[in-house]
Amino acid sequence: MINGSPCPTDGAPTTDLPHHRGCPIRSVRVRLPEQRGELLARREDGRELHHLVWRLGSGWRVCSSAVLGGGIGPRDWILNAQVPGGYPRMDPDRHLAEIAAVARLTGPGAGLMTAADVTAYTVATDGGVTATATCGLGVRGWAAAEAEGDGGPQTPGTVNIVVTVPAPLTDAALVNAVATATEAKVQALLDAGLDCSGTPTDSVCVAAPAPCGDTGPGEPFAGPRSRWGARLARAVHAAVLEGALRQT
Repeated sequence: MINGSPCPTDGAPTTDLPHHRGCPIRSVRVRLPEQRGELLARREDGRELHHLVWRLGSGWRVCSSAVLGGGIGPRDWILNAQVPGGYPRMDPDRHLAEIAAVARLTGPGAGLMTAADVTAYTVATDGGVTATATCGLGVRGWAAAEAEGDGGPQTPGTVNIVVTVPAPLTDAALVNAVATATEAKVQALLDAGLDCSGTPTDSVCVAAPAPCGDTGPGEPFAGPRSRWGARLARAVHAAVLEGALRQT
């Protein structure tokens, strides 16, 4: 459990998949299962949109490709915000900061965007690792494509993955964890029968407690055959596979 002190447990990966799609949200605050976070609702330009929030608090480090607060460093919160398709704004970092302020998120944080239906998020856990995915696969393809990047602003990420690991990780292990999550995502998409490695704007966020006291610098590895990397891979694979199968 991530609320309070992390409590890792062993066992096979399990999915926690509430039936959010198509169901009205009666409250703008819904507790995420086995996550320290909320599903929040907001209105922008006459549209009802949603975002997921993880209130990590102090003592956590995050490695991410997030639009806001990307990179490696202390983060008190993570935000995954749904925006309309054909997102028109040219300042996504400022937009995310505005959403965070309304949600009363303070301190440093990481913010991601997606055009996917955030209420259809999927969750899987494995041995204390929890992975949450929002999957929108309308625009997908292979990473090594012939088309050149245009260097312009990217549309919002459509497959966003947020992972919480209950063990401290070194900088190298955090980067390794992002790579492992990406590998597991691709495996899940292929297992779902999709001919792609993802979408052009997927994002990954991995959160782990900061090392403290006599614990040392943290776990040095998070590759798919390391203890925490294997758990992370299985959790991400299960969450993304379920999200992808809903769209095939």
